[in-house]
Amino acid sequence: MLKTMDMSNKIKIKHENTLFLKKKEKKIRLLCNKIFDTLNIKNWELSIVICDDTFIKFLNKEYRNSDEPTDVLSFSQMEDNFPAFGAKTIHAGDIVISIDTLKRNSGELGVDINEEFARLLLHGILHINGYTHSDNNPEQKMIIFQEEILKNLTGVEIF
Repeated sequence: MLKTMDMSNKIKIKHENTLFLKKKEKKIRLLCNKIFDTLNIKNWELSIVICDDTFIKFLNKEYRNSDEPTDVLSFSQMEDNFPAFGAKTIHAGDIVISIDTLKRNSGELGVDINEEFARLLLHGILHINGYTHSDNNPEQKMIIFQEEILKNLTGVEIF
């Protein structure tokens, strides 16, 4: 049974290919709202950037001193961004997902591209919401929690 989605959250999605974005935006918003509902997140404003490996590699070098592409980066604004008195939303942060690495990971791991997209989006939202992990070991508490939530995020076909 689907829960009622909390529409108090605002989601901004950017992609250099506007045709891609037009076709996928509604589904990405639905997935985001399912994650927000599962985590009981309210009054967030979240930006999602879907890019290629070149752009995410630049960001990874600039902000993490790693000169290689990665699948997802999260930039939380939560620490210093308390809503002003009476404000209804806060800018929680930004998530950047490389479509190139997403496709590569999906193939290498043998998982559906929709599942991998959901995993990366969820991973980014968990980081912005304060969850951390020291590596990608599947025994990390955050990774276990992520995979438990992922099992319930079925039915959204983005690609």
